[in-house]
Amino acid sequence: MACNYTTISLPCVGKVVPAVEPPTLNTNLKYTSKSCTKTLSTVSKENVPNIVGKFGNFGGKFVAEVLITPLAELEYEFNSVLLDDEFKMEVETALRDYVGRETPLYHAQKLTDHYKNINGEGPEIYIKREDLSHGGSYKMNNVVAQAILAKRMGRKSIITATSAGHHGVAVAAVCAKFSLDCTVFVGTKDILRKPSNVQLMELLGAQVNPVDGGFQAAVSESTREWIEKLQTGYYLAGTAVGPHPIPTMVREFNSVIGKETRKQAMEKWGGTPDVLVACVGTGCNALGLFHEFIGDKNVRMIGVEGGGVGGNTGELHSASLVRGEVGVYHGAMCYLLQDGDGQITKTQSVASGLEFPGVSPELSFLKDAGRIECYTVNDQEALDAYKRLCRLEGIVPALEASHALAYLEKLYPTLPNGAKVVVNCSGSGYNDATTVLKSLQMDEI
Repeated sequence: MACNYTTISLPCVGKVVPAVEPPTLNTNLKYTSKSCTKTLSTVSKENVPNIVGKFGNFGGKFVAEVLITPLAELEYEFNSVLLDDEFKMEVETALRDYVGRETPLYHAQKLTDHYKNINGEGPEIYIKREDLSHGGSYKMNNVVAQAILAKRMGRKSIITATSAGHHGVAVAAVCAKFSLDCTVFVGTKDILRKPSNVQLMELLGAQVNPVDGGFQAAVSESTREWIEKLQTGYYLAGTAVGPHPIPTMVREFNSVIGKETRKQAMEKWGGTPDVLVACVGTGCNALGLFHEFIGDKNVRMIGVEGGGVGGNTGELHSASLVRGEVGVYHGAMCYLLQDGDGQITKTQSVASGLEFPGVSPELSFLKDAGRIECYTVNDQEALDAYKRLCRLEGIVPALEASHALAYLEKLYPTLPNGAKVVVNCSGSGYNDATTVLKSLQMDEI
């Protein structure tokens, strides 16, 4: 497939007509991809990037020539540290003593009771408390590991982009810890939504560069900055999208979530979860939970995307897996929101961390293989779930995680009594309170 690149811009879009037309909206609670012909063992084997960084047909390195060598160097260093016991010990120590891992697997008793039927039956709801990590989200897992990798590569400065701000705060904090220069690009749209996160980044010593637009624009500008500083700068990606090896690195460093969940589930009830639920923006928190269980045939994995203002396909949303088509974006082939000419379409979600037109190549592969289920939750349903968890459990979830929690409303009637459901609470939602309170005020008008 031909794709025209600019000299310095990483994003590249090319429309691909899939072999099987993807569904526009998955409303069937037992949805399985009609194109799925793979066995679980085949999926598990293919869910490892091949020599060119592809998961099946997804992924790859669709980038300008100037980035080929830096990405190859990054891939070499990444593969090397995976076999380095000293690196692994340094990361493990930082995650324990600095980040505060492991995070609890919390039995949400009142939320469980909320979903019981008139006979007192229903699923048991557990919440993986990533919101309790240092920085208020799961983002620290990946950031700590990549910062240690950057130091090993001799890099002195870190470049990144952020949307909701959790990633930007995590990068700024870790750069302060490791004495690294830090530059964070943030879209003006997201600055208006989360000004306190921008202030935190600056207090932690980061240089914050505003970019007109949202997260997509911030990623593009941060990539240009990286290209200008390839010898001294390190691009610290916080999303599971982009050219290989970036999606694999981000997933690998977040996979501690699923590994802990398996251990904790065994301790609590002596088995594996029946259902895993996570929100999906680009897919890194979902993969962090899912990856450990891909080979467990009895574990359902459900990704919940931002349905935006409503359920109709013509309305604004951020549902790349549910309503997207295959294309190339930000250097990799994935499911993508695009129009008939292959141009990126506008995204919308009450959760800024879900507003992205593309998604992880690995999740794209798992969707086509039928291993994960993909659904949407609209803004109002997410806002309702945010308030519900606050009032029932005294836990304040990020609006991104609230999408996963909201899907319980549709999921619980389909589950047998006692089914063990784990929802990933990917981040804290204290900074979302203003948005939620505004919605409450609007409801009263």
